[in-house]
Amino acid sequence: MHKTSFLSSLALALASGLLLAAVPAQAQQQLVPAQSSIEFAAKQMGVPMQGQFKKFDAQVTFDPAKLATSRIRFTVDTGSATMGSRETDTELPKPAWFNVPKFPQATFESSSIKALGGGKFDVAGKLTIKGAAVDVTVPVTLSQSGATTTATGSLPIKRLAFKIGDGEWADTSMVADEVQVKFKLALTGVGKL
Repeated sequence: MHKTSFLSSLALALASGLLLAAVPAQAQQQLVPAQSSIEFAAKQMGVPMQGQFKKFDAQVTFDPAKLATSRIRFTVDTGSATMGSRETDTELPKPAWFNVPKFPQATFESSSIKALGGGKFDVAGKLTIKGAAVDVTVPVTLSQSGATTTATGSLPIKRLAFKIGDGEWADTSMVADEVQVKFKLALTGVGKL
């Protein structure tokens, strides 16, 4: 290799490195599981029942000034669902409900984020549970305290659209079709709103 071609290659490599360094990477935020929760509520024979998912994760790249490039991906371990009773918790992983062996995770992946003002956003995306994918829009409210940003919201879903409570449990007079999912996600690394 000639000395001039080596020097020009080195100069090109340095220039490329400087250009990459000059473009700030969009930071990925971190979920704080101890300060986060996902709960769900349904009615069985008219009686409200509460549950929660104990294991979930979020991959968030959110910049309020760059919503077009912001992304949210959320995964929930369906086998971590609990309603606080051994009898119910034994049923939830079975094929009629979450079918955990075949569908161990439910996911949400954002496609767009729209600012509504006052820390409120509409996050559109695809919710996939038991292999069924449904387009949803999730209303989210963000609040900040110190280095922590908390995203809260709720989303009503129709369980039968995802075949949750299939077969004999499809009767909505036994278990209502509507399930209210409530979430609180604490994140670090989000810029000032």
